[in-house]
Order: sequence, then C-alpha cells, then structure tokens
Amino acid sequence: MLRTALRPRWLGLLVVALVLAVLGVIAGRWQWDVAHSEGRADAVREIQDRPVKPLGEVLDPHDTFPDDGSGQRVTATGHYAKGQRLVVDRRFEGQKVTWVVDRFVVEDGGANLAVVRGWVPKGEAAPEPPSGTIELRGSLAPPEAPSEDAGLPKGSMTSVDISRLVNEWPGSIYTGFAFAISEDGQESAPGLERVPPPLPDTSMKFRNAMYAVQWWMFSTFALWMWLKMVRQAARREDDEAAEAAEEKERVP
Repeated sequence: MLRTALRPRWLGLLVVALVLAVLGVIAGRWQWDVAHSEGRADAVREIQDRPVKPLGEVLDPHDTFPDDGSGQRVTATGHYAKGQRLVVDRRFEGQKVTWVVDRFVVEDGGANLAVVRGWVPKGEAAPEPPSGTIELRGSLAPPEAPSEDAGLPKGSMTSVDISRLVNEWPGSIYTGFAFAISEDGQESAPGLERVPPPLPDTSMKFRNAMYAVQWWMFSTFALWMWLKMVRQAARREDDEAAEAAEEKERVP
C-alpha cells in the first residue's frame, strides 16, 4: 500500500485532501468561536433587557436565592455599616486582586446585603465605604461556596460566604450578594475598581456548534476517502500482479 500511496497521482490527491481537511478545521473553528460569541452576546442582551427592580421585588432576607436571580439588576436605599471583609486570591485580567465586600444595611427592613464594591491590587489597603444614605444599584449573584479561611488574617475570606457573614454581622441577611454598579449614581468608586458582574449562562449556540462538528467531520472524511481509495488501488494492483503471475506460470 505504501508503494501505491507514494505514486505521484496519489500524492497529488493527498495534497488536495490535506488542503480540504485544513479548510474544514479552520471553518469548524470559526463556527465554534461564533457559537461561543453568540451565546455571550445573547447573555448580555438578556441582562440588558431585564428591567431594573427594587431589591424587595426580587429577594427577601433569608429567602432562597431565586433561580433566575443571577445577573438581575436591583436598586436599594440604605447605608454602609462596620463589617468590611476582604475576599482574597481573586483574579482580574491576569492579576491577583482582592475583592472589597461591605455590609450594606437596607433601609426597608434593616437587613444586611453583602456588596462587592470593587477590587484593589493584592496587598493594598481597602478604602472605607461612603457614609450616609446611599442609593445603591447593583447586580445580584448567588452565594458562593463556603470560605476556606485557614491561615488567613482576620476579616479575610476566600469567597463571598453568606453562611459565615450571617454569624458575623448583626441582624438578618440576604442570601445573595450584589456587585455594585453605582452608588448615588456614581459608577466609579474612589480607591477601587468595580468588579464587572459575571454573566449568567453563556452556553454556546447549538446550531453553530453543530456546524463546527460537521466541518470537522468533513475534514476527517476527506482524509478517510483518500486512504480508502489508496487501499482499493493497492488491492487492485496486487490482484492484477497475482493474476499476471498465475498467467505466466500457465504459459509453457
């Protein structure tokens, strides 16, 4: 078979098959990227299309976090109180940062809402939150896994652990937390960089993902067809050679 495959005809067809396979891989990769980018764009549109709601219409203290609550933008009036916590070992654009979590006491009911006001570079001190009554606008997120605090300084955590905060902050607490978007209409926060709220489900678009799979199957098929044709040609040549040998033996 190798002898057949190395003939100019089959080497030329192999080049054609390889070109088709490479084009299929490139097209499949492009469709795969489109599937992810469209999923992300749909998630962004889904968030933007949601109306901003008062916190009380979405979540009450100690209620189970709603299934569709992640990414919901809410507003609340209240003030920041003592109880700042630092969530360490986070990353933003490749650098290690620390999230600054402050205790926001909601005016309507007096319950605590954990608010990620922003981040500071690892090792830098976090500024105190603003005083007075604040109009908060934020994006809700469900509670994170319990914090692993062994060896951490007091007031530091590795996650936004509501189950820990409920024992450290007086009063009732909301089961989710919020990423601050603005305070009193100000999107910036002195001494902090805002943490972009994470997107909800950004699953890929199924149709484009299937197109990608089809292109990759086409690439495989092109190479498989070349291999099959070479095998058939080699088998045919072997049969012809065997018949010629038999014919030669019959000749006196």
